[in-house]
Amino acid sequence: MPNFCAALNCSRNSTHSVLAFFRFPRDPERCKKWVENCSRSDLKDKTPDHLNKYHRLCARHFEPNLITKTSPFRTVLKDTAVPTIFDNPSFKRSNNETENKDAPEAKKNKSDSQIEETKDNSETTTKEISASKNGDGVDSSPQVIDEETLNKEYLKSLFDVVVMMGTQNIPLHGHSDKEPRSKSFTPSNFQALLEYRINAGDEFLRKKFEGSPVNLEYCSSTQLQQMLEVMENCIREELLADVKEGRFFSLVVDNLVEIGRESHLPVFVRFVDKTNSLREEFVGFLLFEGDVEAITERLVSEVTVKCGLDMQYCRGQAYLCSGVSATKVKAVVARIAELHPLAVLTPCSNCSLNICLANTMTFTGVHLVMSTLKKLDAFFSKSPLLQNQLESAISIYYQGNEDKAIVLKEACSSKWTEQHDTFEVAVDLLESLLLCMDSVHDNEDHKWNDEVAHNAFIISEALADFEFVMTLVVLKNALSFSRAFGKNLQGQTNEVFFASNSLTAVLHSLNEVYDNIEVYHEFWFEEAVNLAAALEIPVKVPRLYFRKRPTSGEEIQPEIYYKEQVTLPVVTHVIKELADLFSENHLKALKSLSLVPAIMGQLKFNTTEETSADIYKDDLLNPDTFPAELHCWKIKWKHGGKDVVLPSTIYETLQLSDVKFFPNVCALLKVLYNLPVFALTNENCSTAKQRLTTYLEDTPVHHRNKSMALFYINSAIKHDLDNMVETYLKMYPDSEPSEKRD
Repeated sequence: MPNFCAALNCSRNSTHSVLAFFRFPRDPERCKKWVENCSRSDLKDKTPDHLNKYHRLCARHFEPNLITKTSPFRTVLKDTAVPTIFDNPSFKRSNNETENKDAPEAKKNKSDSQIEETKDNSETTTKEISASKNGDGVDSSPQVIDEETLNKEYLKSLFDVVVMMGTQNIPLHGHSDKEPRSKSFTPSNFQALLEYRINAGDEFLRKKFEGSPVNLEYCSSTQLQQMLEVMENCIREELLADVKEGRFFSLVVDNLVEIGRESHLPVFVRFVDKTNSLREEFVGFLLFEGDVEAITERLVSEVTVKCGLDMQYCRGQAYLCSGVSATKVKAVVARIAELHPLAVLTPCSNCSLNICLANTMTFTGVHLVMSTLKKLDAFFSKSPLLQNQLESAISIYYQGNEDKAIVLKEACSSKWTEQHDTFEVAVDLLESLLLCMDSVHDNEDHKWNDEVAHNAFIISEALADFEFVMTLVVLKNALSFSRAFGKNLQGQTNEVFFASNSLTAVLHSLNEVYDNIEVYHEFWFEEAVNLAAALEIPVKVPRLYFRKRPTSGEEIQPEIYYKEQVTLPVVTHVIKELADLFSENHLKALKSLSLVPAIMGQLKFNTTEETSADIYKDDLLNPDTFPAELHCWKIKWKHGGKDVVLPSTIYETLQLSDVKFFPNVCALLKVLYNLPVFALTNENCSTAKQRLTTYLEDTPVHHRNKSMALFYINSAIKHDLDNMVETYLKMYPDSEPSEKRD
């Protein structure tokens, strides 16, 4: 709603003028001077509070030295400012009153003659209060909104703006990390949007602000933090309603991210919703600070207090961290498993098993390989021209093997750095990658900018390091035993079931390598040396080794060094990590997948689910009837007829109309479906991870906010503004709406 100038004969309003408009002061003496100077006798009987709320004077009536512009969006008056610039004769006569003492009656008549005119003008300039005469000729008061309603609508406007900013990923403050807010020349994005909304006609927001002193913010930082907390609670409540009803869930912890100059772990919750679809939702960030016990307590508090879930119903855990942080996160997961044995650690379907195994290694060479693969992925994603440059390099190197070139080009068009066969592809691509990087770095035709050329140089330096070559070859060979196993884990339910049965063979092969490490290392070292020779890379011990160990007179041979520092540690780690990922309880859970009809059929209905499902007996609706129910379940599918198609996944089985007649089977399948090892097949239920990645890529570190990230990632959630307001008033009944500006 526009503001109108209250001065006599001034028709300016905020819609058609860029001038600032100032409220009448609450100070009685100064307010009286304002009324006298603007020649509005009809306002003399109004209280200062009334005038402050409903009347304005434009900046044209004040001396310039009385006006201060604190920002492009905010103009204020000095505390002692009085308007003195008016064009109407009444004001001039008032100023010359001491010189015209002989004409009091003339002044009175003049003033009286203008009363009717000013009344008409008052109706126009004070349109916002709808001043008019009632039937009895008595002035009617402006329509008054009670304080409670005004406060609720004011809060609703604030919540509406914050929700919009969150869903559109607009930073709250919008200042760089090098420029403190107190010294900034622009207001925060939030304050600017509130001011814009007031000017656009938000009546409740305007009325609330008009009732406060001029140097107060629309919304204080304290109140904003309270609002963000309320919004988080409301979103989680809506988001996790199905979890609380279904009870069971699993936790997934992603890679470390930096927010507010602190390291945080993104936390996801997996659960089966009302439609029996597997969903993964983002529920917040966990501060990664302190020892293992402190982080464990913080995670449990996040799940139980903020999310309102019960950890006794947690059935699975997975983490996607890498390097040093993975070691601490794994310890946290192990601690939770001690407290809740059924919260089994599993691989996560979001990441291939071999990449997961490599990411959890803390060895220098492995870190070099994994960080270089990430750089390669980021490098080629910048421009299709770079991808074309790599394909040209592949064509040059594989001139005599067109089939191999086609396969590698197809691999490069996808996320090859995150696949099950990443290390095999990397070895085959190494010569082409180095040729491509050298070509981009040389930049003879000035095709690339300095940043691209510099990044190519950094990558080429890593690729041309023998430590990189040797570690890559070891990873390729050591993880070749788990490649097919890991691929099946990300397949259909029957593939997951049979993969679990092949784990023994995988561990047997790896233990054979460990027992004969000398022989295997000799072959792997020779392969690395031949590859390095083709690339003219010298075979040597890393420079860091000599810096850590001063010269002792004995020179270590590269073959011995890489056996002790790369081959043996990598093989040992893979064996131990697989044993930890596939604990006894986890394997029992996977064996219970034989409840799926198609797997039953493949096993000729000769299954023993009762034994493997014993760990979940407390999760069944009626454990005593489970054996009889299981027998009926097998008979149903065994004698279903040749035309009956056996459901092959947990999801298909849960969609059957008659599965409700087997409550224990249905309950057990839902519990199993929560495990992070199962792939998210419904695209609508797996967008949280993608939106988190988008948020982190699009948002500079100093603009990131935990609450705003939660709103953006869960933007599809219905936002009930009325519920947010009611929740806020319950949580903070005595909160102050504003505070002084800095």
